[in-house]
Amino acid sequence: MRIHSFRITRFQFRRDRVIGDSQVRAEDVNAAAVELISDAGEVGLGFVQTLFSPLPDQDEIERIFLAEVWPDLDGQSPMALVHRVNRPRGGRQRATSLPFHEALQVALWDLAAKGVGMPLWQMLGARRDRVRAYASGLDFHLDDAAFCALFGHADALGYGAFKIKVGHADFDRDMHRLELLRKTVRKGAQFMIDANEAWGAKEAAIKIEAIRKAGFDLMWVEDPILRHDYDGLRQLRRALPHTVINSGEYLDASGKRLLMDECGTDILNVHGQITDVMRIGWLAAEKGVPVTVGNTFLEVGIHPAVALPEVEWMEYSFQNFDHLVEEPVMIRDGYAHAPARPGHGLVLSEAARADAQPKLARFDELGPAPFNPRLPADLQTTAAA
Repeated sequence: MRIHSFRITRFQFRRDRVIGDSQVRAEDVNAAAVELISDAGEVGLGFVQTLFSPLPDQDEIERIFLAEVWPDLDGQSPMALVHRVNRPRGGRQRATSLPFHEALQVALWDLAAKGVGMPLWQMLGARRDRVRAYASGLDFHLDDAAFCALFGHADALGYGAFKIKVGHADFDRDMHRLELLRKTVRKGAQFMIDANEAWGAKEAAIKIEAIRKAGFDLMWVEDPILRHDYDGLRQLRRALPHTVINSGEYLDASGKRLLMDECGTDILNVHGQITDVMRIGWLAAEKGVPVTVGNTFLEVGIHPAVALPEVEWMEYSFQNFDHLVEEPVMIRDGYAHAPARPGHGLVLSEAARADAQPKLARFDELGPAPFNPRLPADLQTTAAA
């Protein structure tokens, strides 16, 4: 099997709710599907997503892809590319003008697994087909009523672990949200918090201890301080024996290696770059560091999640992306289930392709948000029925 051609489809649409954290706020989705097509007609699918600025027109995305990415793909074997080791030297080792990196890894692994007729998770060596999922609200900008409605719905669906966003300038607000969560979900539920680097090291230690003294036994604290503050993270681990530190989300594979070398995390947070995740997951196993899978586009992270035995949890945040594919990853009773279909199991929906947005639009030109079937209609204030 060789890569023969490619196809790019640009999407821009409203989210069904405002999402974000202490550093980020987003009300729309800016994404593009990258499809790599083999000479046998198989299609590998990946997605590019940007949070802070819209993607350019589709013609410009295609121009950049053709100039910066395609020469290294044209005529190549997907199986060879997913295993290729590149030496990080010289001017050619640089980021592309648009963030194609993750989309390419996902699309290439999709093609490689289809080439041998296997689900990707099986090809990666998994011996299980599901992993526990925790409910993540991306809830920092929701009001209290929407916050409670979202987590109450997640609790009713069977989730037993919940992660909320903290790091507000008013720490009382963080404490208030934890109290709301405790009143909203089942007794005995597990809680995590994510500060998205809002705190300094000593500030984090003081606030995390205050949370513990208020009666919250946190399963973990995610990204409490700056990603490269390895010394501060190491000191937090030692100062807070009752709390697990989860870090690494914002670091590339090399940064994750340094984080573990510096003993800066109790749990390593990985995302959707399949090649990088499998390699750093192997290293984490060598070092005895557990791994957790954070948000991945359309939950494609289920494949490395079930393949890496150190992974106990995968994040799910109820984003309205499901309409983009024919059959999304199934999440039921607090577990994410790996698809049994060849490749990663996600196929671009023809209805979504027909409703694509090839030209850059202003936010006020976008129609209602695509309906999210995993949330009640009353939680989707801007969604079409």
